[in-house]
Amino acid sequence: MRAALSLIAGLIFGAGLIVAGMADPAKVKNFLDLFGTWDPSLAFVMGGAVVVTALGYRLVFGRKSPLLDTGFHLTMSNAIDTRLITGSVLFGIGWGLSGFCPGPAIVAIPMLSPGTLAFVPAMLAGLALTRLTLKPRASNNAGANA
Repeated sequence: MRAALSLIAGLIFGAGLIVAGMADPAKVKNFLDLFGTWDPSLAFVMGGAVVVTALGYRLVFGRKSPLLDTGFHLTMSNAIDTRLITGSVLFGIGWGLSGFCPGPAIVAIPMLSPGTLAFVPAMLAGLALTRLTLKPRASNNAGANA
């Protein structure tokens, strides 16, 4: 049941990314190009995502526990440290240069564009390198899976 619901949620999320144009790096780059060929349409996508997320949080956190788990797994850390800033900067640089962030890049794999086929392996290598080189932090997450 849990796997089936996860698959359905992933398919809906992926379809939403495609419909919104997030799987098209040219559209994303145009959104980031404020003084050139700026395309504000992704601002509406982000605004819609914020509204849906806010409503979802109100609905979900009104419950004592999630439908398919015994409790919520939320980080207890709110520290803004070097690791967070470095990761954010690297994410932003990668997004700006490639026009992809992880979700849309994975959704775009079937299109077999050279940008996607270069970005996804680089992203996976970066994730693996991070896990190998950084020491795990003391558990700041309440019941989080590492």
